[in-house]
Amino acid sequence: MASVTLSDVAREAGVSLATASRAINGSANRTVRPELQQRVLATAARLGYSPDANAQAMARGRTSTLGLIVHDIADPYFSSIAAGVTTAAEAAGLMVTLASTGHRPEKELAFVDVLQSQRARAIVIAGGRQDDQEVNERLRAALSTYRSRGGTVAAIGQSILDVHTVAIHNVGGAGDLARALHGRGYRDFAVLTGPGPHLTARERTEGFTTALAELGTNVRADRVVASEFTRDGGYRAMTDLIARVGREGLAACAVFAVNDVMAMGAMAAAREAGLRVGESVGIAGFDDIVTLRDITPGLSTVAVPLVDAGVRATRMALDSDGEIVVEQLDATVVLRDSTPGP
Repeated sequence: MASVTLSDVAREAGVSLATASRAINGSANRTVRPELQQRVLATAARLGYSPDANAQAMARGRTSTLGLIVHDIADPYFSSIAAGVTTAAEAAGLMVTLASTGHRPEKELAFVDVLQSQRARAIVIAGGRQDDQEVNERLRAALSTYRSRGGTVAAIGQSILDVHTVAIHNVGGAGDLARALHGRGYRDFAVLTGPGPHLTARERTEGFTTALAELGTNVRADRVVASEFTRDGGYRAMTDLIARVGREGLAACAVFAVNDVMAMGAMAAAREAGLRVGESVGIAGFDDIVTLRDITPGLSTVAVPLVDAGVRATRMALDSDGEIVVEQLDATVVLRDSTPGP
């Protein structure tokens, strides 16, 4: 038996094909009188007609999809944000399409284009920006085009994309951590920072070292080690630091890794080198990802409400009328056994 078409519904309901389409699929420009819409819907139900999702999207201008673009979904930082985005999207009746870029800016642009072609209702972009004017300008242009065609956008990270943004207090949080560790008696510090162009890594490094300098403690240049913004990056940076200064050189030292996954890699490298974290050396991170619940000793860090960040960004994206809004997300120091004091 042939499937029921929209033309069948229109004929049975005694309306034009265009009216039947607007009654069932909706329209961004024209509406149908309530009595006509009721007649068309009743006819469609009686005939067993199923509307086409693509046709509905074309008629309404947008689908019921929200696109979430992250750097690395395997990183608990982004999975926590994704949990918040999904919660807020479902509350708004939307489904989430997830895209992971692997820290490649060109894939971020490609995903925006794909979501535009799919007529996604909104986009949330999560992750720190790069200090690359060309890359940032291309992404701004792509998002501007998407918004001009009816889409809405919010970001989690630096507020440089000309969209609503949930900004994490990287500088202040890292500064508070430095002061807290100094208060525990540490006077010797090292920093495992991320790639040079990574703005989140740069902000956290500057916040930490500036606060220490204000306390009269300078971090030596050879104790600031750059690496990837990942667990393996932290492992390699810690291995490099141990090679530079020796195990004895890290006695009574507090090592700040600019995110928690780097700190976890650093802890593994320290153990392999025969250092006892929390005794031979102190290690701290930033973000307070959920994985830390299973880490021994407990990792000192700067807690960021990541699930809340996802919820806030989604709501901002869906209620994005008016001027660009930037919401600052507070970060709170949490001291644990990995930095008991020298």
